[in-house]
Amino acid sequence: MNEAQGIVDRVEGGRAWVRLTERAGGCGRCDEPGGCRSTGIAYALKAPNEVFAVPNSIDVRPGELVCLRMHDGAPLRGALLGYGLSVALLLIGAALGSALADFGAQDLSTAVGGLAGLAVALGVNHMVFRSRTVRHGFEIEMVRGSAGCGVAGAQEG
Repeated sequence: MNEAQGIVDRVEGGRAWVRLTERAGGCGRCDEPGGCRSTGIAYALKAPNEVFAVPNSIDVRPGELVCLRMHDGAPLRGALLGYGLSVALLLIGAALGSALADFGAQDLSTAVGGLAGLAVALGVNHMVFRSRTVRHGFEIEMVRGSAGCGVAGAQEG
């Protein structure tokens, strides 16, 4: 399980907004010279104080310490579905556009084929992620406390 500790910021309409209290670790070189965060690229793409809205299935209150959990393979499956499928269909569309083109308009046909592949990928991703079965694999579970939650939970427990 991928786990992160957080504090409930607010509760509204059956959802809880949880602010992460610790940053997830990668290789451990984030803040060292040459590490990801030292270049600032991590902050350009994503705010450092991320807040997540999750279903409030355990009736938490603002200020409570919680643990957010997600199945191990979910981030990779999401990336493969979202990005991998798009890249594959872009390349397939571009190859088909190039193969079906006249000799003089090959670049234009390749570009149009690639855009058509991306359009198909957008439609497929939209249909796939509307499926309850697929979405269930990406759900974030929230539990009370931090015992056993990531590094901080292991140190406390």
